Amino acid sequence: MSELDGSLPFVRLFTDGACKGNPGPGGWGCILKHPASESEKEFSGGELDTTNNQMELQAVIEGLKRLSRRSKVEVVTDSKYVADGCRSWVAGWKRHGWRRKQGGKFLPVKNVDRWKKLDALIQEHDVGFTVVKGHTGHPENERCDELAVAAAEKVRHCS
Repeated sequence: MSELDGSLPFVRLFTDGACKGNPGPGGWGCILKHPASESEKEFSGGELDTTNNQMELQAVIEGLKRLSRRSKVEVVTDSKYVADGCRSWVAGWKRHGWRRKQGGKFLPVKNVDRWKKLDALIQEHDVGFTVVKGHTGHPENERCDELAVAAAEKVRHCS
């Protein structure tokens, strides 16, 4: 596939985040799969003081950051928070200066720095989201969970 003929390379990005306590030590894991070449790469990392939602966001950010050119990306996640945020909430937050409406007033968006990073990365690609149920035997989701949990454990034991 080349971008000259109007098509983009297709990649699947599987992601998951984990946290030992919420907040607490956390980890993220992702797998990038390029079906055309059958190549697959795994990535993971962690942070000492974070939340599960922050790690779910970070997993997608880290995966998209690793793409070397504009691509069509299917993000496969068990996080409705990330998928719903990207599909619908971000547009409204941006219109309102990265604020969300709650109880008739505007409040700051939680995790705004990560949402901004993710939004910028999504603009670089053609991204769609597929939400899977977590911990139900989906092979890539299970592997991402293993990567995220291991990263959280590593951060916890290094502190």
